[in-house]
This record gives sequence, C-alpha cells and structure tokens, in this order.
Amino acid sequence: MSQEKIRLTQNGYDELKKEQDNLIHVVRKEVIEDLQAARAQGDLSENADYDVARDRQAKVEARIRELENIFNNIEIIDEHRGGSRVVKLGVKVTVQSKDKDKDKWKAAETYTIVSSVEADPINGKLSNVTPLAVALMDHKVDDIVEVDNEPFKETVRIVTID
Repeated sequence: MSQEKIRLTQNGYDELKKEQDNLIHVVRKEVIEDLQAARAQGDLSENADYDVARDRQAKVEARIRELENIFNNIEIIDEHRGGSRVVKLGVKVTVQSKDKDKDKWKAAETYTIVSSVEADPINGKLSNVTPLAVALMDHKVDDIVEVDNEPFKETVRIVTID
C-alpha cells in the first residue's frame, strides 16, 4: 500500500532539508560528545547527564527518521502554476473577517497556505487543513466565504491573492 504524498512548497522543502542537514551534521555530533562526556563520569545507573543525552539522542534520531519519511513521500508543488487567480496551496492570501456586531469588515490579515508539515501560524503560514484554508480553497479575489470554525461560523472576504 503506497503512502499519501506529502505536498510541500519549495521553500518548505528547503527549510526541512536545512533542518535535516543540521540534525545529521551538527546536532548528532553534539549528542555523541555529550554521551561520551557523561560516560566518562563513571557509573551510568545514576548518571542524570547520561540519561538526558540518551533522551536527546532518541529525539534527534526520531526526527531524522521522520524527515526521511517525508522526503520519501514528497511532492513539491508549483506555487506559480496557473498564476494566482484562486486560492491554492502555496499562495499568499489576504482576507478580512466580518465583525458580526458592527456589520463591518475587520483589519486584513495575510496568510500563506502551506502543507501541515510547513504550518507556522505565528509567522502567517496556515495549514491547508485548517477550517479557514479549506474554506478559501479555489475561491478568488472579492469572494465572500463562510468558514465553519466549530462551534461558530465566520464570514471572510478575499482581498488579494499573490
């Protein structure tokens, strides 16, 4: 059974590659040095430094395996294919929410729609599986979209798509 492809933007792929390289070439060596230093302290049965280093090693190796799995199932999306006339994975979209109480549009917010692997809401990278992104997909500028944000609904207007 084949796994579902993980869709990434080129920027997301580059960031994950940098992370993988850092883990393999820098962090892994640091962990080995920490383990060697902890072993040199003697009795490992009550050595907290050794336990911490082993725990860190396990986390680093797990992340490296996770990244390898991502790279084995990756599909780089072409963010510019077909222009940016509709919202799709990889585009930057600016939206305004409607203030229900005042029946006015709130200040605009800009997001880049990315895969869940790349998501970073604090930096404006919105996962394509969030209710907002799902609602915006395949819509164009000036479309008004209803977002089902359980337990409430929100109305947004697409201002720009880049």
